[in-house]
Amino acid sequence: MYLPKHFAEPRIETMHELMRAHPLATLVTITSNGLDANHIPLQLVADATLFGTLQGHVARANPLWQDFDKDVEVLVIFQGPDAYISPSWYATKKETGKAVPTWNYAVVHAHGMLRAIDDTTWIRKQIEALTTRSEAPLPHPWAVSDAPDDYVEKMIAAVVGIEIEITRLSGKWKVSQNQPAENQTGIVEALSSNGNSAMADLVEARAKTADQ
Repeated sequence: MYLPKHFAEPRIETMHELMRAHPLATLVTITSNGLDANHIPLQLVADATLFGTLQGHVARANPLWQDFDKDVEVLVIFQGPDAYISPSWYATKKETGKAVPTWNYAVVHAHGMLRAIDDTTWIRKQIEALTTRSEAPLPHPWAVSDAPDDYVEKMIAAVVGIEIEITRLSGKWKVSQNQPAENQTGIVEALSSNGNSAMADLVEARAKTADQ
């Protein structure tokens, strides 16, 4: 990933926050047919390792858990908020006309070794943890135990667990840090009025950090 210094996010906890908030990840592996990408919700588990561990599961019919290069790290991409940025939002455009569109985004790239876990106890625990976290904001959370036991066992038998111990993390927050304050103000106002409060908050937060 191309990572200019002013867009780099080195803080592990900040990257972890994005990974938890946007768990649907793109898992890129090297297979017998070349590069492959799968889109899988992965749960970040904070453990004794520096960067943490990712856990999830895939359909047993998915060749991912068997057909991957076990000697090469996989790449996991977590995509956070993004937004098209119009030059019409820049105060400086009125002064010079020198402005072009761009795209703001926040992403985290995680690297690590993938291993498959074909263990029903581990898989059930992972599914229960992921479900509990995902259902927590709902007014009436659903639990795995709400389904009949024989049905749950059948569903668990149809999947295989995966785990990735993270060895490297890279964060890129491209959120208008390279723009002057008056342009950042215009971007925040426009994004807020357009309903993209998530990106507006990121731009505003980084602008405040730069002022400190």
